[in-house]
Amino acid sequence: MQNGFDIGKYMTAGVERIVADALKATLSDPAESAFMLKFAAASGKASVKRANADKNGEHIPPFLIASITSSCNLHCAGCYSRCNHATTDAQPEAQLTGDEWKAIFDEADQIGVSFILLAGGEPLLRRDVIEAAGKKSNILFPVFTNGTFIGESYLNLFDKRRNLVPVLSIEGDRNVTDHRRGEGVYDKLLSVMDALHDRKLIFGVSVTVTTENIKEVTSESFMDALRKRGCKLVVFVEFVPVTSESRELAPGDNERKQLKEYIDYARLAYGDMVFVSFPGDEKSSGGCIAAGRGFFHINSHGGAEPCPFSPYSDVNVRDTSLREAMSSRLFKMLREGDYLKDDHSGGCVLYEKQLEVERIIEHVLA
Repeated sequence: MQNGFDIGKYMTAGVERIVADALKATLSDPAESAFMLKFAAASGKASVKRANADKNGEHIPPFLIASITSSCNLHCAGCYSRCNHATTDAQPEAQLTGDEWKAIFDEADQIGVSFILLAGGEPLLRRDVIEAAGKKSNILFPVFTNGTFIGESYLNLFDKRRNLVPVLSIEGDRNVTDHRRGEGVYDKLLSVMDALHDRKLIFGVSVTVTTENIKEVTSESFMDALRKRGCKLVVFVEFVPVTSESRELAPGDNERKQLKEYIDYARLAYGDMVFVSFPGDEKSSGGCIAAGRGFFHINSHGGAEPCPFSPYSDVNVRDTSLREAMSSRLFKMLREGDYLKDDHSGGCVLYEKQLEVERIIEHVLA
């Protein structure tokens, strides 16, 4: 990795800081304090496992992204997953079972993975998988959710399983959020944030940055409101234009510069929060961190993919171990070539190199 910003180290340090804050907040609850101490110790042990693997010539990424379902209840404007037919209204057949996901989480724990991002579709539709994740207390599971299914039952689960961290998708103010996600979603998100904060639960937000909302989501009023409600993590994701009609929404050079400057400022001004930017942080970390370099993606049917925006796979975790999937021929060719290092015009370098990735996968599968 090139010298500069190291997203892995930043995330690990940020999570440790958040855990420390949470530990202070739970000193009156011995059971919760014990959990936080255990997780902090497990995070350190996982880092040692990864370092030892590196010494032996094997790279274990600290992150995984797991799309545990292909189903979603919303129809967000410009959703890349629906445009790629990776998300549907109904639960498709042949998705990984709860037991199969549990086995993946078990192996991830064994080899030193510290964070597994649960995504979809809408991940809270898979209560069985969420409950299985909650039992793996050595791993932190950010749950990227639209928030509409968070009620008393899920609040109780998040309260019991503190390693499940809801990350709520929000686009800015009420008008922008409801325009993209549906009427009433913004007010639901605010009520969920308040309920999480009342229980002293850690939560974050995910913001899809476009040319239309960048001014709003990089404003002090927006961030101050999130902070006041108890938000600890903000993930900025540049909009990926999956259709020619939506290309004008993708941030250009000026917007990227504005976003980078704001995040540099926010990391200093909001020291109690963690800020992550994709692909901004990837550029300062020496290029795209997909394909096992920093993470890889497991889709709802078990396919090991470079990332959600590059849905190509030559192995399935149903047929091989997680460790072996990390060293798939596709991943190796992407890492060893220059595919992950080039600049790009919006959202995801591998998405823009779709034709090249398709040629690689045809060669690998031939």
